[in-house]
Amino acid sequence: MIRIKNAVEIEKMRKAGRLASQLLDHIEPYVKEGVTTLYLNDLCSVFTKMHGAVSAPLNYRGFPKSICTSINNVVCHGIPSEKDVLAKGDIVNIDVTVILNGFHGDTSRTFIVGDTDIKTENFVKRTEIAMYRGISAIMPGKYLYEVGKTIEKYIGKFGYSIVRDYTGHGIGKNFHEDPQVFHHFTKENKIRLRKGMIFTVEPMINMGSSYRVKTSRSDGWTVTTTDGSLSAQFEHTILVTDDGTEILTKT
Repeated sequence: MIRIKNAVEIEKMRKAGRLASQLLDHIEPYVKEGVTTLYLNDLCSVFTKMHGAVSAPLNYRGFPKSICTSINNVVCHGIPSEKDVLAKGDIVNIDVTVILNGFHGDTSRTFIVGDTDIKTENFVKRTEIAMYRGISAIMPGKYLYEVGKTIEKYIGKFGYSIVRDYTGHGIGKNFHEDPQVFHHFTKENKIRLRKGMIFTVEPMINMGSSYRVKTSRSDGWTVTTTDGSLSAQFEHTILVTDDGTEILTKT
């Protein structure tokens, strides 16, 4: 069941979303060669607590850390570790979710560590553009499947693929709510958009032509591309308004 948020809830979601965005701004200068993902996790944990919030991923369904750090061919749910040391040319998605006054703010960005080749740089830029293209398709009265349709149309011309096993989601008091937000076209998203809906748009794009992924048997969380290709992701939490959208996870 899709919950339409009221004015009080929307304002709380704004504050949670703003804090999540500030958290990524805070961590960005530390995303550099030689830094461990565990160090990034610990910095995020301290920042979140200092601002009176809670790290939603920590202990969520058993997840052991406060943020997700997904490097290179890791699609999502990478677990921060002292063994994962960022190297020049890596790409790393940092996915953060805070709970502030009972409401969730969820956002992620893919960062490039130092310099990289133009092919990888373009790939990361295009993934971010794909997210914004999807957001631009949101309008009250339209169907939710326009998000995936728009992303698919843009991404397809580059030979990349869109991960299908993981989606965006409704969000509010709960980390994950209805609806699921697919980033490829499917009639499963034939859901009429209404003012007051809040959900994430977070396409996971693989540089290779295969959208298939696999989950680590050893930790039960880390999701990687099956062909070893790079994967990138950007995410915002979106409010459907009278005439379009408001991005809640922007500072």
